[in-house]
Amino acid sequence: MISRLQRILLAALIVAIVAMSAILIRLRERAQQRLHVVQGSTVPVESSTATPQNVTLVIPNDLDGSLQDVQRTLPLPPDDSTKARVLLEDLLETFHQPHSTHPIATLSATDQPPASNPNPNQGIDDVFLMPVPQPAASKPTPANPTDASAGTLAVVDFSAAFAASQPSGIEPETLTLLSIIGTLHANIPAITQVRFLFDGRPAQTLAGHADLTRTYLATDTTTGPQ
Repeated sequence: MISRLQRILLAALIVAIVAMSAILIRLRERAQQRLHVVQGSTVPVESSTATPQNVTLVIPNDLDGSLQDVQRTLPLPPDDSTKARVLLEDLLETFHQPHSTHPIATLSATDQPPASNPNPNQGIDDVFLMPVPQPAASKPTPANPTDASAGTLAVVDFSAAFAASQPSGIEPETLTLLSIIGTLHANIPAITQVRFLFDGRPAQTLAGHADLTRTYLATDTTTGPQ
């Protein structure tokens, strides 16, 4: 038989459980309310400043190893770094389409490798633009204040998911790089050189073949990397 003290302790325990459940439910409701307020008051910078522009995407074709310029209209922000990332996200999205001429499979959630910054587009984590490094002998001088041939270096940071989904082979890997380089230069002509990273770190190859330890010239992609 349960003693009076045990009945009191059991009743107190039940009251404590009910009270704790009520507190947790209330805290969750407050957190959801704060989240809705933040989401409702936050306007994405890109969407608020983007304007429709005519762009050129350089689409690869695996059947004949060619590159085709495709004209589109995309909303692009004024900042070149953000513009470059938007362009490449749209370009890589064409690779995942059902009738793509350069198909790259979309990984399932269980197949994706772990990443500190997972990208829903499975492509570009970020694009960084900076002046092309120049040798000391070619630095600007009073007689030659600028070097028009230097241009801008674009550093393209691939996501880990894209590295895992890229088909291996010298031709498909080269076509991927050429389409990215060509798309950047076609829409932002100041970009004259391109380097590639994976998750913010240097990589040896794209998927076992195409060299990523070098800097690629972006002045012409019709004849391959310079």
